[in-house]
Parts: sequence; structure tokens; C-alpha cells
Amino acid sequence: MYKSGGKNIWVLVLLLLAGVVVGGFIGEYLGTISYLHWLAYGKSFGLTSPLALDLGVIVLQFGLTIKFTISGIIGIVIASVLYKKM
Repeated sequence: MYKSGGKNIWVLVLLLLAGVVVGGFIGEYLGTISYLHWLAYGKSFGLTSPLALDLGVIVLQFGLTIKFTISGIIGIVIASVLYKKM
């Protein structure tokens, strides 16, 4: 496995993904509160309508949408700080 300064790079990837997920959950939950609605503010981009491949017998659909929110970015920052302290 690749190591960066003695630290495992997969730990960083997992921490960043966990930060995005936890930040997204917090943003969705706290975004309903009037004075914390700014946590749910974000932008979505990607393939909004899936790309379809019809092979006659099977139909494959591909789609990817990424949503960045303020709380997700805060989660990424917290995860990277935790990684540096490890």
C-alpha cells in the first residue's frame, strides 16, 4: 500500500469519505432549523438524467451526481485535521 510520510493513504481516503457523509447528514438534519439553514446550502452537478445503454437483453444505466454542501466541506476539513493529528 502507498504510504505518505508513514501514514496509510487509504486511511485518509476513508476519513475524507466519512467526513463528507457525516457532514451531509448533519447538513440535512440541521438544514431544517431556520438559523442553521446555511449548512444545507450547496450545489449539485453531474449526469442528472442517466445515460442508458440498451443491449436488447439488458439495459444499463449510468449516472453520477455529486452534491457539495457547506456542512460536507466542514466535514472534509475536520477529517483532514484528524488525519494530520494521527
